[in-house]
Amino acid sequence: MVRDTDDEDGAPTYNDSFSPLRRSRSIDFEEDNPIASKSRRVTVEDVTDEEDGRRYFEPYPEAGWTLREGQTSFERHQQYKESEGEDKWAPFGNEYESRFSEEWGLAEWLVKSLGQTKTDEFLKLPITLNRTKPSFHNNRSFLQRVDALPHGPGWNCKKVSVKGNRTDENGQSLHEDLELWTRDPVECIKELIGNPLFKEYMVYAPSRAYEDEAGTKRIIDDMWTADWWWDKQKELPEGATIAPIILASDKTMLSQFRGDKSAWPVYLSIGNIAKEKRRQTSARATILIGYLPATKLDCFTSDARSLAGYRLFHHCLSLLLEPLIAAGQDGVDMVCTDSFIRRVYPILAAYVADFPEQCLVACCKENRCPKCLVAADERGDPLNSLIRDPELTKEILERRRSGQHPVEFDEYGLRPVYKPFWANLPHTDIFLAFTPDLLHQLHKGVFKDHLVKWCLDIVGETEIDARFKAIPDYPGLRHFKKGISSVKQWTGTEHKEMQRVFMALITGAVPSRVVIVTRALLDFCYYARLHTHTSESLDGLENALTIFHAHKDVLQELAVREHFNIPKLHQLSHYVQSIKLFGAADGFNTELPERLHIDFAKEAYRASNKRDYEEQMALWLQRQEAVFCRTTYLEWVAERAARRTEQESEYDSDSDAENEGFDVVPVVSQDIIHVLAKTAPHPRRSVQHLETMHGTVDFLPALTLFLQKHLPHNHSIVPGPQDRFDTFRQCLRVRATPEVLPSSSGRKPGSPNRFDMALVSSDGVQASKALLTLNAAVRVAQVRVLFRLPRQFGVYPRPLAYIEWFTPFREPDESSGLRLISRSTRHLQRNSAVIHVDEIIRPCHLIPKMGQLVNPMWTSANVYELASEFYLNPFIDLETFCMSTTST
Repeated sequence: MVRDTDDEDGAPTYNDSFSPLRRSRSIDFEEDNPIASKSRRVTVEDVTDEEDGRRYFEPYPEAGWTLREGQTSFERHQQYKESEGEDKWAPFGNEYESRFSEEWGLAEWLVKSLGQTKTDEFLKLPITLNRTKPSFHNNRSFLQRVDALPHGPGWNCKKVSVKGNRTDENGQSLHEDLELWTRDPVECIKELIGNPLFKEYMVYAPSRAYEDEAGTKRIIDDMWTADWWWDKQKELPEGATIAPIILASDKTMLSQFRGDKSAWPVYLSIGNIAKEKRRQTSARATILIGYLPATKLDCFTSDARSLAGYRLFHHCLSLLLEPLIAAGQDGVDMVCTDSFIRRVYPILAAYVADFPEQCLVACCKENRCPKCLVAADERGDPLNSLIRDPELTKEILERRRSGQHPVEFDEYGLRPVYKPFWANLPHTDIFLAFTPDLLHQLHKGVFKDHLVKWCLDIVGETEIDARFKAIPDYPGLRHFKKGISSVKQWTGTEHKEMQRVFMALITGAVPSRVVIVTRALLDFCYYARLHTHTSESLDGLENALTIFHAHKDVLQELAVREHFNIPKLHQLSHYVQSIKLFGAADGFNTELPERLHIDFAKEAYRASNKRDYEEQMALWLQRQEAVFCRTTYLEWVAERAARRTEQESEYDSDSDAENEGFDVVPVVSQDIIHVLAKTAPHPRRSVQHLETMHGTVDFLPALTLFLQKHLPHNHSIVPGPQDRFDTFRQCLRVRATPEVLPSSSGRKPGSPNRFDMALVSSDGVQASKALLTLNAAVRVAQVRVLFRLPRQFGVYPRPLAYIEWFTPFREPDESSGLRLISRSTRHLQRNSAVIHVDEIIRPCHLIPKMGQLVNPMWTSANVYELASEFYLNPFIDLETFCMSTTST
């Protein structure tokens, strides 16, 4: 239940909730004063977190104050249309039965799916002219209507003239005239912070989250729960609202098979929006704010071209971000998603880029760290080097520009870029702003380019490939049927798929100290990927790196590595600090900008005529944005109308309810929800079918024991071969499907049997989230069949599963940390049982103990039957990894 309370004594309060979002949106006004009470707090009581129980929030006391009421862009647009007497579909056709008009649906499809030539051809088709009869008859009239739609901040083109050091045949210096395409970043921030689409995901003030009421166990996930926002708030006036700017830039190729066309997009988002929303490309929570010139600078000689490119980059970004200087110093009144006006200070907080671009932004050489002052030859050592100081860096660069030769210039590995774009941005520390790059630093860098290569050098490609081929199936797991040596094109997805099985795969094939090194790096990868961090997870992240450095020398002893002076490896030492400052690393991954290149660069380029394409790209993007804005506006109008109707209905029926004025928040159940198909896909399966196709060799004895225990009053009914059972394919992603043979015609391929492994409550109690840990109450079992009891056994609503038990978990292996298990037997036969389906906790994955050489007879399809010992795979997903790290 949520209620507003006035905190009179000013003491810190801890608010029990599953999210600070609800608290941030709860604003009341005093009747005689439009300015909200400065000591307003929101107390949330008895609310259970969706994942791990309650959370307690300590809000920053003097942040996010409202000034007065305002109107969002959607509200202003709706008011304008009503005042002008326009239909909500204008300038397109009349309203249709559904929520969109026919003509608007057609217009939306044309903009998203067809180019201008194809649109013209479509509109001139006889069936379009004679039957569809749209109000626009050609592409020109259609685009006039699209251009009349509201859209985001407009585009501007700035000319940048670059004078090179090369001369022409007349002795004149060569120069290039370049185009810088920009949008006002302050207007883009207004668009984001006031977009009603993000109302449920917007926060205006920082909070500290805790697991316990005493506030001793910190939780960090979104930016507002981390330290940067909290600390930066102290530098601003009381009640200020910070918009933490997240910038990303990355040069990308536009042409695929010919030509060398490229673009350099710059993207912007704000940390006020929850990272779960920012990561959705379809939500458009990250905005394209500019195209930097992507030029070869042929007017410079080869030895001067690199430095000229550095200076051009900073000059263009200075022009692009110039509006942020005054806005960050003085603040700007902005209408927020809740229709209140706040004084917003947009401050550059995080910069998402790969390593070369980080060095470009930091004005340092690529053999140095862009964040700290570690020496060029010491990046492989576990050192705590000083973080670069922006003020000192500016001073050194200024001294170098004035003709001096400060020794720090070379010691710090700086480049002579005398006017970095970040020099005048208020409250900005550009070196702290560089966030972890999970894609290039971890998945592609440390894991694929280094760890996998080291293990391949030790074991050999043939053996590694054979081990990948023998990995058992798991829902959603990619099976490398031909191994990994034949894979030519790697993406971040393939890297993560390899990580899911790599630990158990190389255990036994490499020396134990290499196993320790592998476990440490994989632990680091998985801790870094967590969506939510605690003190324990950050300790685990730091400890994993410490273990790696303590044992890495074995790789030099085996002659697979000469040194560890690896830039991407050194970057791992900054992860803990970055997470504490800005939140979990998944909110700043470079995978998002690379995905945005498809929508904001590559698709836009394909829509152009490939000549003078930047202007055409900007116009195409503006039209796409206009259609998206109109679509979301229409959804907002429909939702608002539905909500108004619902509120009127509730007022009529519940006007005297006792809890009027309070928001009731449902308590999330700790039970694990088991969902089966409403209708069994395989009805009336015989016992013989279950025994032969599902391998349930002890089905009748196991079911008899179950009935004696749970239905003792039905002792006269004994299951027999004549009974038939409705069976199901899966539950909780645990599959129990027999082999399907190919059709006689060969048109339908067959599929192997899939009897998945699962973690099961060994005490016979219903599965709950409290059991999401590896202890004596949890065991592994293979699920052979999911079924319901037939009617002759009475009404029994709980579905059942026939399983085969594995032995309890042994102590973790000293080197790999993996837990070894084997099949449980009774009287020399597999130990089977019938249990309730709701005793299944979740799916799990086993990998056979392969030893030094894998058995050549093992395949993905038969290894569960042929192998005798198995490792529980803790890296199959993040939830299993967390279970393994908290096991008791």
